[in-house]
Amino acid sequence: MLEHKEFHPVDLSIGWTTPSGYPPGIRHKILAGALDEEARHGHRTRLLRFEPGVYTTAPFVHEYHEEVYLLSGDLIVGNDKHGAGGVPFGPNTYACRPHGVYHGPFKSERGCLLLEVHYFIPR
Repeated sequence: MLEHKEFHPVDLSIGWTTPSGYPPGIRHKILAGALDEEARHGHRTRLLRFEPGVYTTAPFVHEYHEEVYLLSGDLIVGNDKHGAGGVPFGPNTYACRPHGVYHGPFKSERGCLLLEVHYFIPR
Protein backbone atom coordinates (compact mmCIF):
# COMPACT_ATOMS: atom_id res chain seq x y z
CA MET A 1 0.00 0.00 0.00
CA LEU A 2 1.21 3.48 -0.80
CA GLU A 3 2.10 5.77 2.09
CA HIS A 4 0.30 9.04 2.57
CA LYS A 5 2.84 11.84 2.61
CA GLU A 6 1.72 15.40 2.07
CA PHE A 7 4.01 18.08 0.66
CA HIS A 8 6.93 18.64 2.98
CA PRO A 9 10.45 19.99 2.64
CA VAL A 10 13.07 17.47 1.51
CA ASP A 11 16.42 18.12 3.17
CA LEU A 12 18.98 17.33 0.47
CA SER A 13 21.88 17.67 2.92
CA ILE A 14 21.09 14.50 4.93
CA GLY A 15 19.93 10.92 4.50
CA TRP A 16 22.08 9.85 1.54
CA THR A 17 23.61 6.36 1.39
CA THR A 18 25.53 4.42 -1.24
CA PRO A 19 23.31 1.67 -2.65
CA SER A 20 24.66 -1.87 -2.55
CA GLY A 21 26.80 -2.61 -5.60
CA TYR A 22 27.32 1.04 -6.56
CA PRO A 23 30.70 2.79 -6.54
CA PRO A 24 31.51 5.54 -4.04
CA GLY A 25 30.18 8.89 -5.27
CA ILE A 26 26.74 7.55 -6.18
CA ARG A 27 24.23 7.91 -3.37
CA HIS A 28 20.50 7.60 -2.98
CA LYS A 29 17.88 9.08 -0.69
CA ILE A 30 14.63 7.13 -0.31
CA LEU A 31 11.61 9.43 -0.43
CA ALA A 32 8.87 6.80 -0.02
CA GLY A 33 8.24 3.09 -0.08
CA ALA A 34 10.34 -0.02 0.21
CA LEU A 35 11.39 -2.57 -2.39
CA ASP A 36 11.87 -6.24 -1.53
CA GLU A 37 13.77 -7.62 -4.51
CA GLU A 38 13.85 -11.19 -3.18
CA ALA A 39 10.08 -11.36 -2.63
CA ARG A 40 9.46 -9.32 -5.81
CA HIS A 41 7.20 -6.96 -3.92
CA GLY A 42 6.90 -3.27 -3.21
CA HIS A 43 7.79 0.10 -4.65
CA ARG A 44 10.09 2.96 -3.86
CA THR A 45 10.65 6.52 -4.94
CA ARG A 46 14.18 7.77 -4.55
CA LEU A 47 16.62 10.46 -5.51
CA LEU A 48 19.90 9.23 -6.97
CA ARG A 49 22.91 11.55 -7.04
CA PHE A 50 26.15 11.13 -9.01
CA GLU A 51 29.14 13.19 -7.93
CA PRO A 52 31.17 14.72 -10.81
CA GLY A 53 33.30 12.21 -12.72
CA VAL A 54 31.77 9.09 -11.15
CA TYR A 55 30.83 6.15 -13.37
CA THR A 56 29.66 2.57 -13.27
CA THR A 57 31.54 -0.10 -15.23
CA ALA A 58 28.93 -2.70 -16.24
CA PRO A 59 25.29 -2.75 -17.38
CA PHE A 60 22.54 -3.17 -14.79
CA VAL A 61 19.54 -5.51 -14.93
CA HIS A 62 16.85 -5.97 -12.29
CA GLU A 63 13.45 -7.59 -11.89
CA TYR A 64 11.53 -4.42 -11.03
CA HIS A 65 10.17 -1.82 -13.41
CA GLU A 66 11.89 1.55 -13.36
CA GLU A 67 11.11 5.12 -14.36
CA VAL A 68 13.93 7.68 -14.28
CA TYR A 69 13.76 11.46 -14.70
CA LEU A 70 16.98 13.49 -14.93
CA LEU A 71 16.36 16.58 -12.79
CA SER A 72 19.71 18.32 -13.12
CA GLY A 73 23.24 17.83 -14.38
CA ASP A 74 24.44 15.44 -17.07
CA LEU A 75 24.13 11.68 -17.43
CA ILE A 76 26.10 9.67 -19.98
CA VAL A 77 24.65 6.28 -20.91
CA GLY A 78 26.68 3.43 -22.35
CA ASN A 79 30.24 4.33 -21.34
CA ASP A 80 32.87 1.59 -21.29
CA LYS A 81 34.46 0.09 -18.16
CA HIS A 82 36.99 2.94 -18.12
CA GLY A 83 34.29 5.66 -18.26
CA ALA A 84 34.89 6.56 -21.92
CA GLY A 85 32.25 7.01 -24.61
CA GLY A 86 28.48 6.82 -24.28
CA VAL A 87 25.57 9.10 -25.14
CA PRO A 88 25.10 12.27 -23.05
CA PHE A 89 21.73 13.46 -21.75
CA GLY A 90 20.73 16.65 -19.96
CA PRO A 91 17.95 17.78 -17.63
CA ASN A 92 14.33 17.01 -18.41
CA THR A 93 15.03 13.66 -20.03
CA TYR A 94 13.20 10.47 -19.06
CA ALA A 95 13.55 6.70 -19.27
CA CYS A 96 10.97 3.97 -18.61
CA ARG A 97 12.24 0.38 -18.39
CA PRO A 98 10.37 -2.87 -17.84
CA HIS A 99 11.98 -5.56 -15.72
CA GLY A 100 14.81 -7.58 -17.26
CA VAL A 101 16.15 -4.81 -19.52
CA TYR A 102 19.92 -4.27 -19.45
CA HIS A 103 20.85 -0.58 -19.15
CA GLY A 104 23.99 1.42 -18.50
CA PRO A 105 26.77 1.73 -17.61
CA PHE A 106 26.35 5.33 -16.49
CA LYS A 107 28.62 8.31 -15.95
CA SER A 108 28.27 11.97 -15.03
CA GLU A 109 30.90 14.55 -15.93
CA ARG A 110 29.48 17.42 -13.84
CA GLY A 111 27.29 15.43 -11.43
CA CYS A 112 23.56 14.85 -11.66
CA LEU A 113 20.37 14.33 -9.70
CA LEU A 114 17.80 11.74 -10.80
CA LEU A 115 14.27 11.01 -9.57
CA GLU A 116 13.55 7.28 -9.80
CA VAL A 117 10.42 5.20 -9.24
CA HIS A 118 10.85 1.42 -8.88
CA TYR A 119 7.98 -1.06 -8.65
CA PHE A 120 6.89 -4.63 -9.23
CA ILE A 121 3.85 -5.54 -11.29
CA PRO A 122 2.36 -8.97 -10.57
CA ARG A 123 2.88 -11.33 -13.51
